[in-house]
Amino acid sequence: MAPATSSLFVETSTDMSRADATKRISVKTLVESHGLTSIPWNYSYSTNPNECAASNPEEDTFPIIDFSLLTSADPHQRSKTIQDLDRACREWGFFMLVNHGVSERLMKEVLEGCKEFFNLPAEEKMEYAGRDIWQPIRFGTGVDVKVEKFFFWRDFLKVIVHPQFHFPNKPKGFSEVAREYCKSTREVTTELLKGISKGLGLEECYIEKKMNFDTGFQLFAILSNGRYKSLSHRAVVNNTATRISIAAPHGPSLETAVGPAPELVDGESGHPAVYMPMKFKDYLERLLEGRPCSLDHVRVPVAE
Repeated sequence: MAPATSSLFVETSTDMSRADATKRISVKTLVESHGLTSIPWNYSYSTNPNECAASNPEEDTFPIIDFSLLTSADPHQRSKTIQDLDRACREWGFFMLVNHGVSERLMKEVLEGCKEFFNLPAEEKMEYAGRDIWQPIRFGTGVDVKVEKFFFWRDFLKVIVHPQFHFPNKPKGFSEVAREYCKSTREVTTELLKGISKGLGLEECYIEKKMNFDTGFQLFAILSNGRYKSLSHRAVVNNTATRISIAAPHGPSLETAVGPAPELVDGESGHPAVYMPMKFKDYLERLLEGRPCSLDHVRVPVAE
């Protein structure tokens, strides 16, 4: 398969035995089944004691980056925004992007297309179900429900959209809208990578060139040698409404070995390499197969 550059990952979250659960088609089908009065035990999740509690949005503030200032012709505005971007990546590992130029009309159309897809009859969605993690179009509810210890309360649609565009042919018109959306978000990502490269003290197109961005995915924490944070995506569902998340990840080509940028490694000044290089394909295989794949698995051991 050609190296995959960008993918679009959409997930929606809306008393049976484990044997019955492994045969389920989707969470939506489970919710709509007769006799379901409570969440099955195998969807139960206990909070890890090492995890931080969710923040209170009324008490905490998170970084907001103005994209129009990041791309401004005014060098002072651009420099200030790059500093803000650098601080957000170091201290938070995420930020909200405003004035990004992706039209509200397009975002609404993508969300509507997602709703229509997940509302398709089960047999139509199952045309895209499969166990091959490298399928360019894949619908499912878990990596492998026969081996997973607990299940996520979600259904997902994963599609590879670059360098070749793959997408379901239903519902009608969804593919065209998704293509436009992916093109727009990719343009935004390209500009963000320029700002992030500058924030790291590297040349503007460093990440784009070194990570073969034209033919690959994207990864921040390892390349920055730990300077920037990498957070897991987590979402909390409720009992009143369906939640739709749309993720459009980008990164290096599958064969690219991702490691700390040499320019950010200097053992003599107290900045040794924190991570070992790892092929992005190997990392994704661990991730998509449900195996442990945190950054700790590529961290350089510290001598006692």
